[in-house]
Amino acid sequence: MPKLVDRVKPLKNRKRKKLSAEGRWGFLMVSPYLIQFVVFLSFPLAASLYFSFSKYDMLNAPKWIGVENYTTLIQDPVFHKALWNTFYFTILFVPAQTILALVLAVALNQSLKGLKFFRIAHFIPVICSWTVVLYVADAILNPRFGLANTILVKLGNNPQAWLSDEALIIPVLVAVAVWKGVGYMMIIFLAGLQNVPEDLYEAAEIEGAGVWKKFRHVTVPLISGTTFLVLVLTTITTFQSFEQIYVMTSHLGDVTSAGGPNNASMVLMLYLFQQGFSFLKMGYASAIAWVLFIILFGITMIQLKLQKKWVYYEK
Repeated sequence: MPKLVDRVKPLKNRKRKKLSAEGRWGFLMVSPYLIQFVVFLSFPLAASLYFSFSKYDMLNAPKWIGVENYTTLIQDPVFHKALWNTFYFTILFVPAQTILALVLAVALNQSLKGLKFFRIAHFIPVICSWTVVLYVADAILNPRFGLANTILVKLGNNPQAWLSDEALIIPVLVAVAVWKGVGYMMIIFLAGLQNVPEDLYEAAEIEGAGVWKKFRHVTVPLISGTTFLVLVLTTITTFQSFEQIYVMTSHLGDVTSAGGPNNASMVLMLYLFQQGFSFLKMGYASAIAWVLFIILFGITMIQLKLQKKWVYYEK
């Protein structure tokens, strides 16, 4: 028996040494990211957390004021408006982009002529800057000579002030954002669709399943992991929306004018930017940032919890 123990101990030691060597190589490979995280992320995160409990204008040293910034947020009507607009934007944007991206991915996963051209055409808006998109949107939405109002007038309807109407501005911004970003999510769905085994479709056809049943009972379950990824990424991206709303609603680059009429399109990221860099209330802006983080973290945790009920992972 002692001889067996003597044989086992060196084996365990060798395994530990091997794992230790693999661990060192692993740390070496991820060290650039770890250094970046420690230097450029962890310190700013800690600083912003401290600033959120301070009065700080970037010109003078921060002054500790406790939870005053957070209590002010609770009573701030503009913050409430920005929070509601952010949720409203998300509720419209996430399902619209997810469904449209899936429809396009399914359509462009077929054997069609000019398939590469159509895929590239749908992806071009993704790589365009919001400034370029603004010019395209203005050609369509301009209240005086835009294409949308031209069509409405020819149909006998009144022209609309698309970006000045409080009821229309969020849906219009959502439509533009979907048009710009749907190509990226389409590519993710395409990757998921191309990993679905063809023999499952063949088996479904043998059982007499039509196009809809194959999509519902084969495609949807097998790309549920991809759908979950798209939902999480889209939700996070939507809560961080800033550039589009700033570019499309500000006048001549004046950030204080962004947000539309009566703050109709004011969202959390835009309000954070205004408070921090226009009004130099960096402590207040840091509090907004941490509230946004807590909301995003909570939503992501809920999504992770609910995925067990509908996401299928092939074993």
